[in-house]
Formats: sequence, structure tokens, C-alpha cells
Amino acid sequence: MIGNDIIDLALAKKESNWRRKGFIEKIFTSSEQLLILNANDPEIMVWYLWSQKEAVYKIYNRQTQIRAYIPMQLECFDLKIIDNTYYGKVRCYDQIYFTKTQITFDYIYTDAVVNPDDFGRIESLDATTCIKKYNGIPSYYSFQNNCLKPISKSNHGRFERIVTLIN
Repeated sequence: MIGNDIIDLALAKKESNWRRKGFIEKIFTSSEQLLILNANDPEIMVWYLWSQKEAVYKIYNRQTQIRAYIPMQLECFDLKIIDNTYYGKVRCYDQIYFTKTQITFDYIYTDAVVNPDDFGRIESLDATTCIKKYNGIPSYYSFQNNCLKPISKSNHGRFERIVTLIN
């Protein structure tokens, strides 16, 4: 399973007031709030954590078929930077998911997987890929593998990414 999320930082800055009263407390756990408070750039940390939560939620939703607003049940932890790539873990109830994030001047992009070995199996798809929903899960038909493959699609502002896991 794979989930992803992308945030257009210019659009987020323009449209979201994350500093408004109650926003941080409603979305982030106390340990995440400390990460934001102690960050060199609190705004980037807000969107980095949010991107991880969104990417993991897409997996959780596919696994359970439950649609719910649960940002406090998604807790980011064990954040590391290796060669300008951000790695983290997100706990959702009793399951741990793994994230890999790119932070650029323009966007924050996160992939989330159930198994960290799956990072090596991620394939980006072209925006022209024919995507259909089957049982509420976005998928495409792979003629190469002769099977239906689940995908994760994320778009925000100027950016879009579509990914799947290759066998």
C-alpha cells in the first residue's frame, strides 16, 4: 500500500492561516506541537507534519475503508534527515507507517508506505494515466502486468503526483 501528499507552499501560505487560535491544537499532538515550536521554520514544520499525516491517512483509508477526520490519531515521530531527504514514522492507532519527504522551496512532497522496503518500489505515473475508482480506491489497469493496480494521487496548487508500487 502507498499513500502520498503534496503541498504547494505558496498556495498554503496564501490560503491557510495555521497560526489562528486552535489550529495547531486541533491537528497536532503535544509532541508534534513541540516539534513545531522548536523548529527553525515553524511554517515548514507544520506542512511537513501535515503532509506525512495526509499520506498515511490515504493508506489507512484504503486498509479500513473508514473515512474519518482523525488528525490526532496520526502521530509523526522518529524524524531523520539523510542526504536532504526527510524520513519519519507515523503511528495510526496501533499501526506504524513509514514516510519519505522532499522539502523544496516550492513544495513539500511525501510518500508513505507500510514497509520501508517499499520505498524502492515506488513508480511515478504520468498525469495522462487513465484512473478509475474501484470500491472507492483509485486504480489503473496495467497492461504490462495484466492487472488492476492501486495508485495514490495528490495535487495541490501547481503540483500533482501519481504513484503506485511496482512488483
